[in-house]
Amino acid sequence: MSSIVSGVADVFQLLPLMAIFGGVVVGIIFGSIPGLTATMAIALCLPLTFGVDPVISLSLLVGLFVGGISGGLITAILINIPGTPSSIATTFDGYPMTLKGEGGRALGLAVFYSFLGTVVGWLVLFFFTPPLARMALRFGTYEYFAISVFALTLVAGLSGGNMVKGLASATLGLLVGMVGLAPIDAYRRFTFGWNALDGGLGLLPVLLGLFALSEVMKHAAEARTALPSSVPPFRLKGFFGVTWPDFRAYLPTFLRSSAIGVGVGLLPGIGSGTSNFLAYMAARSASKTPEDFGKGEPRGLIASESANNAGIGAAMVPLIALGIPGDATTALMLGGFLIHGIQPGPMLFTSNAPLVYSIFTALVLSAFVMLLVEYFGIRLFVRILAVPKHYLLASVTVMCVLGAFAANNRMFDVYTLIAFGALGYAMLRFDFPFAPLVLGFILGPMIEKNLRSALMSTRGEFLPFLERPVTAVFLGLALLYLLWTVASALLKRRRRAGSTAVDPAR
Repeated sequence: MSSIVSGVADVFQLLPLMAIFGGVVVGIIFGSIPGLTATMAIALCLPLTFGVDPVISLSLLVGLFVGGISGGLITAILINIPGTPSSIATTFDGYPMTLKGEGGRALGLAVFYSFLGTVVGWLVLFFFTPPLARMALRFGTYEYFAISVFALTLVAGLSGGNMVKGLASATLGLLVGMVGLAPIDAYRRFTFGWNALDGGLGLLPVLLGLFALSEVMKHAAEARTALPSSVPPFRLKGFFGVTWPDFRAYLPTFLRSSAIGVGVGLLPGIGSGTSNFLAYMAARSASKTPEDFGKGEPRGLIASESANNAGIGAAMVPLIALGIPGDATTALMLGGFLIHGIQPGPMLFTSNAPLVYSIFTALVLSAFVMLLVEYFGIRLFVRILAVPKHYLLASVTVMCVLGAFAANNRMFDVYTLIAFGALGYAMLRFDFPFAPLVLGFILGPMIEKNLRSALMSTRGEFLPFLERPVTAVFLGLALLYLLWTVASALLKRRRRAGSTAVDPAR
């Protein structure tokens, strides 16, 4: 108990509180600008922590983490360009709400449920770090393969009503993910003798090209660059646009999405870029009106933002309890620990327990700061819509190029950005969905790597996959979901054919 009190007291001082506030604000700015992510914010600010007290340093990094993940919702909702990969699914219903004049309400909902998701992640971090970390540590290549396969089957729900186009998009994503050196044996694939392709295509330039540059090309082709006459009026009813009946109606979506965010966050290497997709699809599958998703359904927005923010605390569980970073952002935070000679892991709870509880305190305070900063900034954010599009889109293009280049400091990533911008524009023109491509691109290498590693340990035998309970369950769920999807499609087609046959107009 004394460690908790000491850790909390260390944070409630002027400099740590200033570090939290500054970290959240800077993180929101980085997260809201396409190409600048929470990972990049931490990477740029990490040198500032040299010679600084560990509590101040880690408070700053936690604030950057929370602000960076949440900040992506701003541009995702207002201009249909996700600031970070974790906000891709936010565009699906956030931007349609803006088009319907509900941009303010969409921002209010997203901010409120981002806050609640962060609090859920904090509760998991605070109360369940040791047991959940031990459970995640038991997951091996078999389990990661099965989970990735199950996640990939959800592409059926991301197809936007056209299964053929959705599967084609997912296949293209899998092929793009195979570019570069193969896992295990490092065999070159689809490089065409170009050494720059050996490392594969970077996630950031691919996403920026698909979701940001293609949007710029779309608006440029339509030549809609006139200055809006006024900012769309909005009014937030209730608390952050959420009335008590709304809160009760949205509660199942929030709880389910937060659980998905926590589960994905605990697994190293998957990250919030996947969790927001999975939560969105779970919400769509559970809805009685799935046809409303993609047209401004608040539940889709809530699912995405709850999941990606709940993953913040969950991703820090293996980092603090085991010293294992779950993604690129927590890997940089591990560097923040090591700079001060602190080794995360089980011994940290006995050697420096107050510091652990300082981190827990910094996380929950960052959530409240994020809530206040984004709430009072909503009116300022909405004014983005009043900026002439030729200025706004030009700025987005510059930021995309800078973000793509800054990822690895090479022009090849800029060329990748341009290529996938053109591909994204072509997909928009022919109504091919982006989400299956992104999911295939992210999960394809993960599936291949874990499958090959598992087969090496079993000497090519598949039966051991079914002998592991977690693996068997997820592979079974994947099979059941595929069968259910096919059966639902056939039943819908039969009903449509039946209604056409009895149509008196015919």
